[in-house]
Amino acid sequence: MKLHLVDGTYELFRAFYGAPSTTGPGGREVGATRALMRSLLVLLSEPDVSHVACAFDHVIESFRNDLFAGYKTGAGIEPALLSQFPLAEQASRALGVVTWPMVEFEADDAIATMAALGAQSAAVTQVVICSPDKDFSQCVQGERVVCRDRMRNRVLDEAGVVTKFGVPPSSIPDWLALVGDTADGIPGVARWGAKSAAQVLAHYLHLEHVPDDAAAWRVQVRGARALAESLASAREAAVLYRLLATLRRDVPLAESPEQLAWRGPDVPALRALAAELGDDRIVELAVRAHEARASVSPNAQPAS
Repeated sequence: MKLHLVDGTYELFRAFYGAPSTTGPGGREVGATRALMRSLLVLLSEPDVSHVACAFDHVIESFRNDLFAGYKTGAGIEPALLSQFPLAEQASRALGVVTWPMVEFEADDAIATMAALGAQSAAVTQVVICSPDKDFSQCVQGERVVCRDRMRNRVLDEAGVVTKFGVPPSSIPDWLALVGDTADGIPGVARWGAKSAAQVLAHYLHLEHVPDDAAAWRVQVRGARALAESLASAREAAVLYRLLATLRRDVPLAESPEQLAWRGPDVPALRALAAELGDDRIVELAVRAHEARASVSPNAQPAS
C-alpha cells in the first residue's frame, strides 16, 4: 500500500488564493474550503490512493515560537482565510480522511512523523508527501519517500532533491539555516545564498563540519573568506535556525500507517457540512468516489 500525506495548510492557502470567493448561506466565506474538498476528492479518486491523512496547523504558532521570537505567526493572514481553518479540518473529517489538527507541533511535523513510520513499515510500498514545500525535502528517502507537487504533477525523489538543491535530504535543514526561509521567518546567515550553501554543504554536509577559516576549506567557493567569517560570527544562530528548520519525527499520532485506510465519507456529517457550505453536489461526488473505489477493491467499506 501507498501512504498519501496531505499538507492541508498548504492546500487551504492554495485554494484560498486560487479559487473564487464564495459565501455560504450564512454569509460566511467558504470558497477555499469548498475548493479544498474537491481537491481532496480528486486525490481520493486516483486508483493507487488507499491510505490518506491530512494535517493542518490548527493554530499557526508552535513550539518553535518559544525558541525564536521571529518565527512565523498568524499575523498578516487574511481573516477570510484564517476563519476557514476549523472549517477545513471539519471538511477533511467529513470526507472520511484521517485528520491531524496540530497545536504544539506543526502540520509538517505530523507528516514527517508518519512518513518516517511508513518508511519503516513492511506493509508500505511508498510514502507520498503531497506538498511542494521545500521543508519536506528532508524527509525524502530514495524512491521510498517522495514529495509530490500535485498542481504541477511532479514527483521529487532523493536524486531530484540533490538536483534541485545541490545537497542530499539530510542536509536540507543546514541549507535552510544558511539560506533562510522567509515563509517560516528564518532569516538565514548573511552573505550566504542558495548556490554557496549548496557548494559548501555538498562537501561538508552539516554546519558543524564547515571550518571557521576559509583557508581550511576543501572546496572552491567564490567569496569563501567573507562566507566563512559570516558563518563563524553566527554559529549559534545558524544552529538555532537549523533546529527550527528540522521537522520533528516524534509527534504522538494516534494512528499507525495501516489505520489511514480511506473508508469513504461520513455521509451525515458531510450532508450537514454541505448545507453550511451551500455545496449541494459534494455529497454526491464523495459517495461516487467511494463507490468507484469499492468496485475495484473488495476490501472497501460502505460509506457511513
